Amino acid sequence: MRLQVKGRHVDVTDSLFQYAEKKLGKLARHLSDESRCELELIVEHNPSISDSQVAEATVWTKGPVLRARESSTDMYASIDLVAEKLERQVKRYREKRTRRQAEHMAHHHTHQPDPASVATLPEEDEAMIVKTKQFNMKPMSDEEALLQLELIGHDFFVFVNAESDEVNVIYKRRDGNYGLIEPTRS
Repeated sequence: MRLQVKGRHVDVTDSLFQYAEKKLGKLARHLSDESRCELELIVEHNPSISDSQVAEATVWTKGPVLRARESSTDMYASIDLVAEKLERQVKRYREKRTRRQAEHMAHHHTHQPDPASVATLPEEDEAMIVKTKQFNMKPMSDEEALLQLELIGHDFFVFVNAESDEVNVIYKRRDGNYGLIEPTRS
């Protein structure tokens, strides 16, 4: 796995880089050599934010794109937290993929689609459109969409349902379950 470390308002020292390499290197065991990880270390210059040391990581795998952002009062601790979060995501992704492959073998299907490339939507907190994102929507099953939603850690995920060929939205409900929105045209 290739690792790139960038700093925003922070100097990426050798010791910080080596620490990140050691912590995030553990992910490499679970991923292919082509995987790429980008870690951005940010120091927030806002006096009202006590957890100003932010570590934000994006990992490109053969399947989904994994993302994690953690902050604390210490950059090394933030790197720890981000590495732990990504490791949980990678394990969950691998377990689901293994389970799907086992089911796939049991059903003797001839073709299994790749996990779709992840589609992330902006998290807006203002009452106006401040960003427009376009992404390629590969048709997938609602189970795959649920996996993508869990991996990116957002509240919802937009996808093309492979069965209906319609755009659907899967979302996390307050009770911890998931809901699926299927549009109908009158």
